[in-house]
This record gives sequence, C-alpha cells and structure tokens, in this order.
Amino acid sequence: MKKIIHAPYIDQTNDYPTGCESVSAVMLLQYLGICITVDEFIEKYLKKEAMQEREGRLYGPNPFRCFAGSPYDKDSFGCYPPVIVQALNQAFLQTHANFEAVDITGMPMREICLRFLDRDMPVVFWASIDFRETVAGPDWQLEDGSLFTWISNEHCMLLTGYDEENYYFNDPWQNHGCIACPKELVEKRHKEQREMAAAVLVR
Repeated sequence: MKKIIHAPYIDQTNDYPTGCESVSAVMLLQYLGICITVDEFIEKYLKKEAMQEREGRLYGPNPFRCFAGSPYDKDSFGCYPPVIVQALNQAFLQTHANFEAVDITGMPMREICLRFLDRDMPVVFWASIDFRETVAGPDWQLEDGSLFTWISNEHCMLLTGYDEENYYFNDPWQNHGCIACPKELVEKRHKEQREMAAAVLVR
C-alpha cells in the first residue's frame, strides 16, 4: 500500500535557514486551506527569544517554550512541538478554522499513519537534516540556571505519506521537495530527536 498526501511545498533555504519548523507548519496550514505566508506565521504566531552570549557563556530560552533565536538567522537553533502547537492553534483561532493542533510526541509510527496519514492529514515531524546522525550540543544556560543540551542536525519536515519500505516528506531544506526515506532510518533519527511530532485534529 502506498499513501502520499499532496501538500503545498515551500523551500526554506534562502529566507528561513533555521525556520524548518515554521515552514513545515505553514505547508500544513496551506494544505488545510488557510491562506498564510511563512513570514506571517513567524511574526504573528511563533513565540521566539534571542540567544545571548555573556562572559563567554551562551544563554537562551527553552525550545519547548519558544524558538531559540530567529528563523531568519542561520546561526539560530529551533523549537519543539509545544511551540508549534501553540502557534498553530493561535492561527486557527485567528482564522476561525475548525481545527486543533496537538503534541503527539512519542506516538508510534504505526499509530501516526493510522490516525493521521490514512485520514489525509500530514504531520509536522522532527528528525535530522538529510537524516544525518545527530550530535549532542551545544549547551546553553536557561533562565532558571539549568543547562539545556541541543541535539544538533535537528530538522523538521512535513510527513506526507508512506509505503511498504519508505516514509515520504515535504522536506523544506535545499529545495528537496517530496522525498522518500527508508522507514528504519527515519524511525532511528526520529527517536534521536525525542520522537517529537505535532498533528492537527478536526474539531
């Protein structure tokens, strides 16, 4: 069985070098018929906070709470599902759309396929850029004084389908378009990124 959802494609490379999460979310919004640009999503709905270096030490926000840096800055980092879920729900509220975004981190791939892809709903999905091996670090200090370790090579894509051997993605990096990647590799990289994902329910 092969299932592919044909969602709009947006390339992030030139304008949003670290904006893969926002670009993936906007591809999903546009698929749902919501007329919005990546810039509108970033400026109106994405919670973000600048990174700072003080006395040789890096300080920044918790990526579970807001975007670490700016999607327009190639040296920034990114954000995790709660941030994208919050931004999506604000967009739905603003546009009076009958949808609700939810954090599905940890959901098994079989269940993601059954509950979302099989129902023609793409999923915002965290893995790694070009499915490279992830690397721990850098670290930065949070407001509460604790140390946060970023998992480098982090990348977000729109999961749009599957077949017997592969998962399919709208990958916004380097104008890759719709790509296929072996299931075993996808699941390995997804696990390295805390099995993070966000999806949308019809209310």
